[in-house]
Amino acid sequence: MNLILASSSPRRQYLMSEAGFKFRVEKPDVDESWPQELPIHQVARYLAEKKAEYFRPTMKNEVIVAADTVVIVDENIVNKPADRNEAIRMLTTLSGRTHLVMTGVCIISREREESFDESTLVTFQSLTREEIEHYVDNYKPYDKAGAYGAQDWIGMIAIQKIEGSYFNVMGLPIHIVYQHLKSWTSV
Repeated sequence: MNLILASSSPRRQYLMSEAGFKFRVEKPDVDESWPQELPIHQVARYLAEKKAEYFRPTMKNEVIVAADTVVIVDENIVNKPADRNEAIRMLTTLSGRTHLVMTGVCIISREREESFDESTLVTFQSLTREEIEHYVDNYKPYDKAGAYGAQDWIGMIAIQKIEGSYFNVMGLPIHIVYQHLKSWTSV
């Protein structure tokens, strides 16, 4: 079978490649909104399934891996920032606090479908306005949920504690994806 990663995220591509998978990248063209009545802890899986379903009408002999990561603080989703000011606001909100990172994953073929999610608690140390601005201005985290990458400078200086998978915080719980895909295709 042909493995397709339904994501333009360089971090997901890196993790899949480093885990030994051969795949091609195809970005789904979907609206990443969700129903207002959907419980907040189901949003990541819902969006992953939505991304995977985009490929269903044209599927032949492929296995699609789609994922979505959300950051939750105060029972609100802190999504990807639209601009510099929003990124600064998001990081200010996360500063000195613990938040939840959830990644939903959906793996589908014409015959089979599996969905799951992974949760990780991340605690940030307190950040100064200058540190936040330095990160936003130099790393431009506009494609990252919560406006940060754990693998970036801000992760190195701000993450005090992680309870769960570090790779989940990067955007893909690769250890779980690997276990699921072992039964779908050879590595």
